[in-house]
Amino acid sequence: MAQPSLNLEDAYEACRKETAQWAKTFYLGTMLLPPAKRRAIWAIYVWCRRTDELMDSTEAQKKSRNELSDRLNQWEDKTKNIFAGNTQDDLDAVLADTLQKFPQSIQPYIDMIEGQRMDLDTTRYKTFEELELYCYRVAGTVGLMTQGVIGIDAAYTRNPNLPPPDTSRAAIALGIANQLTNILRDVGEDRGRGRIYLPLEDLKKFNYSEEDLFKGTINENWKALMAFQLARARDWFQKSEEGIKWLSIDARWPIWTSLRLYSGILNSIEKIDYDVFSNRAYVKGWVKAVNLPISYLITINDEKYKLRTLIN
Repeated sequence: MAQPSLNLEDAYEACRKETAQWAKTFYLGTMLLPPAKRRAIWAIYVWCRRTDELMDSTEAQKKSRNELSDRLNQWEDKTKNIFAGNTQDDLDAVLADTLQKFPQSIQPYIDMIEGQRMDLDTTRYKTFEELELYCYRVAGTVGLMTQGVIGIDAAYTRNPNLPPPDTSRAAIALGIANQLTNILRDVGEDRGRGRIYLPLEDLKKFNYSEEDLFKGTINENWKALMAFQLARARDWFQKSEEGIKWLSIDARWPIWTSLRLYSGILNSIEKIDYDVFSNRAYVKGWVKAVNLPISYLITINDEKYKLRTLIN
């Protein structure tokens, strides 16, 4: 087994910095977690980011389809080796350490790589059902990767008479909601890569053509189409909310904060009047600050709901 060049503390710090740089809203939520859990989430995030970069980095755009396919195959082999305990570099080491502390299945990781393979040949999605599979693979899987780190409320782990709730569906729903939000925010950027993630059946429904999208046409049809997409994303966020109350108490506030902040991007899209071609929607700093106490109050109400449920 190769020895990493940095010790684990330095490697985790590198993961923290990368998360803070590239996922500011997500990073804010992780900082509310206990140290061990936040470090594990950073390690998982960096693995996911590296996976995404195999297809979407500037370097990747210069490579042929076969070269990209080879990169994905090599990455899958590397990931399987990490799960087997064989590490070659610092990223391997922190992920292996995370897996040791928070055991989990390799399947979500393989599924995410498969989602990247979809981008090798697929630049359009005819139906939402097709897009939903893609969203599960590239983002819903993150919910499955992290739910073992987040954990279930101790009331269930300490009492064998209480069947533990299954939070997998809610975890997947949050990942899908986040990915749908990314898609809506990044329509302008994705068209530059020749990709349209909005389902073609929806474009047809609202009489908005691919040509219109590539031109960046903003008309009433576009606004109606986007309003429909935002409503769908919000519905997925709502599906995810049901599972939060059953999570470990030290994770509920961070998860609620992340959910509210990320769904806030949808509000920002509305505020720029759906012009995602020339603007990038984001959540302003003061909005983030306001959401922290609001999310905490929601967490308190969740605890009261859970207690009533257990008593009854």
